[in-house]
Amino acid sequence: MPNHSVAARIDAVITWVDGDDPLHRAKRLHFQPQTPRNANAVNPHRWACNDELGYCLRSIANHAPWIGRIWIITDAQMPDLSRLPAELVSRIAIIDHRILFAGYESALPTFNSLAIETLLWRIPGLAEHFVYFNDDVFLTGPLAPGDLFHDGAPVLRGGWVDQRAIAADPASRDDPTRLNALTQINAAALAGFGAERLFRAAHVVHPLRRSVLAGLYDQHRGAFAANIGHRFRCVSQFLPQGLHNHACIAAGGAVLHTAEDHLHLRTGAVHDYPLPRVREYLARALQPQFKFLCVNDLPQVEAAIPDTRDWIERAIAA
Repeated sequence: MPNHSVAARIDAVITWVDGDDPLHRAKRLHFQPQTPRNANAVNPHRWACNDELGYCLRSIANHAPWIGRIWIITDAQMPDLSRLPAELVSRIAIIDHRILFAGYESALPTFNSLAIETLLWRIPGLAEHFVYFNDDVFLTGPLAPGDLFHDGAPVLRGGWVDQRAIAADPASRDDPTRLNALTQINAAALAGFGAERLFRAAHVVHPLRRSVLAGLYDQHRGAFAANIGHRFRCVSQFLPQGLHNHACIAAGGAVLHTAEDHLHLRTGAVHDYPLPRVREYLARALQPQFKFLCVNDLPQVEAAIPDTRDWIERAIAA
């Protein structure tokens, strides 16, 4: 793919929380449902903080120094940025949930990434073109603007899948491993796509257009308000970036990227596969064709492979 870039600035947005903070933990436990419909919604690893943000930020500094502003979304918290280069810190802005949720204060506090992602486009001063990071996604190779936007259109990584079996199975709604699939099905449906053929995004950074999300908000006010209102993840919600992606595809405003340039070490991989295979997979992040690495549950991986952080450090290094 040619390395076309957009002329304007491209920002980065990262969601982050320190779930070990006593105030945050007390607040979360106060609101946490005792019998959630889907256990995925209250899995403690969702709020764990294990230095992933530091790896993520340093990977941006090393592999995408052209990124404009870096917006970190937090809940009345401040990450430790003291070990980061001063030039990188100068481009970082901390955005509290209260700014995103203005007008929806009744939904706060929230512990739901889907609700937060629904409102990312409301960041004051956010660029039209931005890329959304979960803090467990790291850049592992040089990234150019054209890897994210091609002539202004988002470059989407993933593939077409048939999710009819999941959509039709009532048991899926109680299966923690199915929550992400269900929210993608819901997102595709809002954009007019059936479960028989929807685009499932890979676990990478997500290139997004602010105006597209704002337009979808205007078009689907009720669905957005419902998404925002869940304090914890729920199978009735939609994946905001999934809605964005399907809307862009439907409008002919997206580029589907098929080359294998991303790695995803999912939760449970160290239990489901022999550790030498997991280590071999992790080591692939050092190969030049890979640009993205997602490690879903760093403590779990580190407990099985003690030098995991060394591999990540080598992968994100310039």
